[in-house]
Amino acid sequence: MAQAETAGLTQRTVHGVPLTLVERGQGRPLLVLHGESGLEPEDRFVSLLAEQGRVIAPCHPGFGHAADVDAIDTVDDLSYLYLDLLEALDLRGVTIVGCSLGGWVAAELAVKSTARLARLVLVAPTGIKIGDRETRDIPDIFALSPEEVARLQYHDPGRAAVDHSALSDAELRVMVRNREATALYVWEPYFHNPKLRQRLHRIRIPSLLVWGASDRFLLPDYYGAAYCEAIPGARLEIIERAGHWPHLEQPAAVVEHICRFLG
Repeated sequence: MAQAETAGLTQRTVHGVPLTLVERGQGRPLLVLHGESGLEPEDRFVSLLAEQGRVIAPCHPGFGHAADVDAIDTVDDLSYLYLDLLEALDLRGVTIVGCSLGGWVAAELAVKSTARLARLVLVAPTGIKIGDRETRDIPDIFALSPEEVARLQYHDPGRAAVDHSALSDAELRVMVRNREATALYVWEPYFHNPKLRQRLHRIRIPSLLVWGASDRFLLPDYYGAAYCEAIPGARLEIIERAGHWPHLEQPAAVVEHICRFLG
């Protein structure tokens, strides 16, 4: 595994796949998998977690400034990639923290193997679908207006407001790449793997589900409960004044729940 350091980020190559990672903190290993909004090196949630252990947070290929990789174009690919990363780093006793899309990746990884894992934390994960194949029970973020998506995903939709005219070309490029990469990974089937729900029983490590009370994108009473029911022994914690992104709207509260879970 090749490694290089640039601007606070670690550049590693795992079986020929270039990876950009944030690595911070010391102690017990925490693999943090980001959602559709990408990975910010100074993310408050990541910083708070780094006070609890050694954070390894990869940027999924195609997001942000991370390279596109022709061989990585599905959530299944990402799950195998991060299993390879854990092996390359020779990490054991790992806690995986996955948010939204990253939660889906984390669940797929844990279904495949928990040999190097100790605990699993899923923050409003996508990846399963409750309704039948003809029912659109996961809102289409690519068809709805940005205002409607913000209303569904945030307790305070104002947090999603962006003045595009004030952004640099580099910042706009990151936003576009994040959206393109999200479409690549989640488009078909839309935001789920039809077989994942029936496989979640394979996860036999302590598991925590964290959901925002105001999530109108994936309702906690339905999706949170379904995930919790499918993973043996899992428990569900609800974060007040937070929507689909509780780790962004209430990062300290989410980390507090994670700390109690880690014991």
